[in-house]
Amino acid sequence: MNGIRLFVGLGNPGAQYEDTRHNAGFWWIDQVCVQTASKTSPEAKFFGLSGRLNGHTDTWLLKPTTFMNASGRAVAALARFYKISAEEILVIHDELDLPPGAARLKKGGGHGGHNGLKDISAQLGTNDFWRLRLGIGHPGDRSAVVNYVLHAPLRDELQQIEYAIDGSTLVLPQLLDGKFEEAMLKLHTKPKQN
Repeated sequence: MNGIRLFVGLGNPGAQYEDTRHNAGFWWIDQVCVQTASKTSPEAKFFGLSGRLNGHTDTWLLKPTTFMNASGRAVAALARFYKISAEEILVIHDELDLPPGAARLKKGGGHGGHNGLKDISAQLGTNDFWRLRLGIGHPGDRSAVVNYVLHAPLRDELQQIEYAIDGSTLVLPQLLDGKFEEAMLKLHTKPKQN
């Protein structure tokens, strides 16, 4: 099975969104850049910040700067240019249905009301790409969701989200090798507390 060749972190551009829950995908890409000494820089033809994963000439990191609901434009542009199939794409995004601290890997499925995923599915013409869902928790009321995702997490929530990001970047080698079962096992199994 092919490994991931395009890692897409979802978020909104601009300083006012930098610390908001909706930008968890951006934080993940930033963390991978730190760990691997990779860099992303503005690339107009890909509508975002993109760069190669250090040490992997055919693997890309992307942070769309189109705003969340037009993320697919950036993903489709880069994927077409480098002939990357949907199965070789991992989209990292905030997930309301998981608590802070949880990270789940899955392939395909619906968009669950997530505008970024909705647009990527539409632009790629398939929803058969991988997703890494970073839990941010739910405000409890659907009408409060927009306000919730566009605000910064509380300090303890942020620590949990950062913990999930740290934990999920550890499965990078498995993701690159296409060892998705192994990655899921590692990610979804909580270490036992002594």
